[in-house]
Amino acid sequence: MSNIYESPLNTRYASDEMKEIFSPDRKFRTWRKLWIALAQAEKELGIPITDEQIDELKANADNINYDVAQQFEKELRHDVMAHVHAYGVQCPKAKGIIHLGATSCYVGDNTDIILMHEGLRLIRKKVLTAAGLLKDFANKYKALPTLAFTHFQPAQLTTVGKRATLWIQDLLMDLEDIDHQLGKAKLLGSKGTTGTQASFLELFDGDHEKVKKAEQIICEKMGYKHTFAVSGQTYPRKLDSQMLNILSGIAQSAYKFSNDIRLLQHLKEIEEPFEKRQIGSSAMAYKRNPMRTERMGALARYVIVNSLNPAITSSTQWFERTLDDSANKRISIPEAFLAVDAVLNLYINVAGGLVVYPKVINKHIMEELPFMATENIMMDCVKRGGDRQELHERIRIHSMAAAKVVKEEGKPNDLIDRIAADPIFNITKEEILKILRPENFIGRSTEQVEEFLETINIDDSEIDTSVEIRV
Repeated sequence: MSNIYESPLNTRYASDEMKEIFSPDRKFRTWRKLWIALAQAEKELGIPITDEQIDELKANADNINYDVAQQFEKELRHDVMAHVHAYGVQCPKAKGIIHLGATSCYVGDNTDIILMHEGLRLIRKKVLTAAGLLKDFANKYKALPTLAFTHFQPAQLTTVGKRATLWIQDLLMDLEDIDHQLGKAKLLGSKGTTGTQASFLELFDGDHEKVKKAEQIICEKMGYKHTFAVSGQTYPRKLDSQMLNILSGIAQSAYKFSNDIRLLQHLKEIEEPFEKRQIGSSAMAYKRNPMRTERMGALARYVIVNSLNPAITSSTQWFERTLDDSANKRISIPEAFLAVDAVLNLYINVAGGLVVYPKVINKHIMEELPFMATENIMMDCVKRGGDRQELHERIRIHSMAAAKVVKEEGKPNDLIDRIAADPIFNITKEEILKILRPENFIGRSTEQVEEFLETINIDDSEIDTSVEIRV
C-alpha cells in the first residue's frame, strides 16, 4: 500500500479509458502532435524547415524522454520549455524550429480543448448506452401499472415503463447538449502571447494571409474545422464552464434516477443488481443496501458542486490572461470527467440489471387504489339509480373510517368491503373489483411509452454495456 494520497476517482471509480484520456502521457503526446502540426504549417508557408526535420519530429512523437524533461523542469521551472528542450535532445536536427513563434498556451490550451472533446465523446457513448438500456426496460414494462407519487404520497397510477421514460428524457436532453457542444468545437489555434498573433506576423514578415493560413493548416491537421475567432492568450475560460455545465446536467439526471431507484428499493418494488456474495451490511446480514445508486448520488453531487469552479474562474479572469486558473483547472476539469464517467458506469450497470417485483407493486396498488377509485365507483352506482350527493357523503364516511383502520390499527384497507356491505350503493364486491382493475387507471401511459420510444433513434452499435464497475 502506498503512503501517498491518491484520488479515489483514479483508484476506485473511473474507467481506464477515461483515465488514459486525461493522463500525462496523452497530454504530452498531444503537445508533440501540435508541435509537428506547427512545423508543417510553417514549412508549407515558406519558413526554412526541411522534410528531414519534420521526419525527425514524427519519429520521436510518442517515445517521450520523461526523465530528461523532468530534469529540465527542475532547472527551468517551466513545464512547456522543459518538454521543448527534451524534444530537442531527441531531435537535434529539428531542435531550433520546435515551438517556433508559439507561446505555452499553444500546446497547453489546444491540448486541454482536445482532451475535453475526447472525454465528451466517451461520455456521449455512455449516455447513449444508459438511455438504450432504459429504452428496453421501458418497453418491457410499458403496461405494468404502478403507484405514481407526488410529494412521495400515492397520487394516481402510472406504469413502470412510463416512469422510465422520464429518466430517458433527461438523458436525451443531456445528449442534445453534448452534441451541440461537439458540433461547435473550436481550437484556440496559434494566437500568440496576448492573442494578437504578433509573433507569427513577424515570423511571416508581415504577411497577414500566411498567419491566417498557418492557423487553419494547424487546425485541420489536428482534426478541427474552426478556431476561436479572437482570444487573449488563452481560449475563453467560458468553454470550461460550458463543459462542466454539461457534465453537471448529466450528473443531475443520474442523481434523479439513483434517488428514484433507492426509494423504490425501500418499497421493495424495484432493486438495483445485487451479487450473490455481495454484503449489504457488516452488522445486518439480511440487508440489501442500494450501494450502486448511493454511490451514483455521492459522485453526482461532487460534479454538480464542482461545476462552480470553472464558472468562477471564467468570471474572474483579468484582461488577456491571469494565471489563477491553472492550478484550479488541473484539478476541477479532469476530475469532473472522471467522476461523470464513474457515474455513467454505475448507471449502465444498474439500468441493465434492474430487478422488478410485480407482486409487491400490485400489493401496494391495491392498498391505495380503493381510495383513488371512489369517483369511478360512485359514477357506476349513479348509473344504477343512486343519488350522487348521498353516495358522495357515504363514500367520504367510509373512506375516513377505512383510512383510520389502516393508520391507527395497522389493518388492511377495507373500504371495498364497507362499500359492498352498504345497501345504498347497490353493488357487489365482485363488481367493485372489476372497476378496480389497475389497467383501468393508467390513462395513456402505455401509449405514451410507445409513442415516445418511437421518437428515439439509438443505434445498437452505439451501445456498449461492457463497462467495468470498480469497487
